[in-house]
Amino acid sequence: MKESYVAEMSVELVAVERRLWSGKAQFVAAQTTEGEIGILPGHEPVLGQLVEGGIVKVTTTDGHTVTAAVHGGFLSVTGDSVSVLAESAELGDEIDVEQARRALADEDATERARAAARLRAAGQTV
Repeated sequence: MKESYVAEMSVELVAVERRLWSGKAQFVAAQTTEGEIGILPGHEPVLGQLVEGGIVKVTTTDGHTVTAAVHGGFLSVTGDSVSVLAESAELGDEIDVEQARRALADEDATERARAAARLRAAGQTV
């Protein structure tokens, strides 16, 4: 019987106020100030600045996707780990969609960007 192997890396998704998720993953996608980046196990070390109102998606080793709205911070990659260190972040399944939709009408552009990211992380169209 042939054994199936999935390359994996350790991932931590942390905001200033709490750890949102940590575990083993096979892929991470994040929006940085240099553009969107995809990370696979064994990726070259890199440090990236996360955009305000961005999304981070983690594909776990069992095929589930963890999505978070991320507001500022950094992404640090080593050969076998990824750390997302956000100023603030919310997991997609924790987001109050109605509150985020109301925030889209905010006069402040930063707040509108955060609201749009929250909706995308929750699987909603903006």
